[in-house]
Amino acid sequence: MSEHPRRLAIDAATALRLVRELPDAGARVPLVGPAVLRSHVLALLWAEVRAGSLDERTALAQLERLASLKVRLLGDRVSRATAWRVARDLGWDDPLAAEYLAVAVLQADALVADDARLVAGATRLVPVVGFDALVAQASTG
Repeated sequence: MSEHPRRLAIDAATALRLVRELPDAGARVPLVGPAVLRSHVLALLWAEVRAGSLDERTALAQLERLASLKVRLLGDRVSRATAWRVARDLGWDDPLAAEYLAVAVLQADALVADDARLVAGATRLVPVVGFDALVAQASTG
C-alpha cells in the first residue's frame, strides 16, 4: 500500500463534511459507501435544521451538492450479508451502521468515519484514517 490508502470508505458525517469543505474530493479520491449513505446525510441535515443550527435553504443546497459528490454506493447481496455478520459479531442491535463497515471491509483500503461507534467497530476489521488523510490524498491525487 502506498503512503495514502487507495480507496476510502466514508460514513455519512464524512460525506457531509466533504460536501461542505471539499466537494470535489470524490473526483480525486476513490470513495465508497453503503447505499444508505445519502439517506443518512439527509437525516443529519434534517436534524440540524430542526435544531435550528442550519437554515433550510442551506441544508437543501448541501443536499443538492451531495448528489454531485462522486462516491460509489454499494448495497448488493454480499455487502448486506457482510453487514449482518459484522453486526452479529459486534453485538450491535441495529445492522444499519454495520453496512458502513461491510463496505469498508469489502471495497476499501481504509475507513474515514466521524462516528465513534463505527471507528470502534472497525478496529479489528479495517484500518481507520482521519479526515486529514483524505484531504492529503485528495491534494496529491
